[in-house]
Amino acid sequence: MNTPALSLIKSDLPEKWQEILADLITDPKELLDFLELEEAANPYSPVACTQFPVKVPRPFAERMEKGNWHDPLLRQVWPDLAEEVTDPLRSEDPLQESDFNDKPGLLHKYHGRVLLTVAPHCAIHCRYCFRRHFDYAANTPGRARWRETLDYIAQDTTIEEVILSGGDPLAAPDGYLRWLLNELDAIDHVRTLRIHTRLPIVIPQRITAELRDILNSLRCQVVVVLHCNHHAELDDRVFEVFSALAEDGHLLLNQSVLLKGVNDNAASLIALNKALFSQRVLPYYLHLPDAVTGTGHFDVSEVRGKQLIDELRSQLPGYLVPTLVREEPGKSSKTRLA
Repeated sequence: MNTPALSLIKSDLPEKWQEILADLITDPKELLDFLELEEAANPYSPVACTQFPVKVPRPFAERMEKGNWHDPLLRQVWPDLAEEVTDPLRSEDPLQESDFNDKPGLLHKYHGRVLLTVAPHCAIHCRYCFRRHFDYAANTPGRARWRETLDYIAQDTTIEEVILSGGDPLAAPDGYLRWLLNELDAIDHVRTLRIHTRLPIVIPQRITAELRDILNSLRCQVVVVLHCNHHAELDDRVFEVFSALAEDGHLLLNQSVLLKGVNDNAASLIALNKALFSQRVLPYYLHLPDAVTGTGHFDVSEVRGKQLIDELRSQLPGYLVPTLVREEPGKSSKTRLA
């Protein structure tokens, strides 16, 4: 497939994605200064910052509304004091992923597909993250240890799909991704390579011509699952990379997490799904939040989730209505709720 020239991926970009990734906002006070907000109105939690440091890419921060404590993008990254609230019904591993982590960097929970934790870090720390306590130290193998995992996939002919996750797999450098993707692509029974990523949204400069060439060289079908929760996360630069990936023939899907105070209203979800569809991205899942320690302030009930899906169905064609799901440990698939 040809790689069309796009202004976003020309070599004369003022900032490379690696430079943006190396210059994240990591101090809550810097974020407050940038947004012209007073800390006294909503103090941050030093405890939460220690447990799960603040990480916000500057292109993402620039889409936030200054002076607005209720901005839906800010709410996703602000280390609220509510993170210190303890709840016996929440845990650091609510999905019990450690039970499915026999090989380094691999989770095998569902029939026919496995998940690889390709990178131990993300470009952004979403405060509701279900892997904020994940043991990345034990799941970031070098090439030698990846061999054990690759052999596991090669020996199990029921595995037809490999999901690249993390962290964020696109936070890994191109050379590393090229090697790993080519190794997976060489396994005959693997038909699909699915990439779960937030990078094209929070740092759209990541979708370079080199990365596109890597993806376009693969035999396997490439599916890119984006993670966008609110239409305010989208701008023209993000749309350009969506268009580029779609023109390359990759299937683009979006999954959102239903978050209190962010997108728990029909108007936001409708606007998001319409905006995504305008760039050939289809809604996939709408997740209820996982019961992770420190994230209870984002919780939305199943009843409310179903109400929202009913509202979307009344106003959108069926292909723009995501499936409402919850993930439950030990189940053979995600639990579909609506």
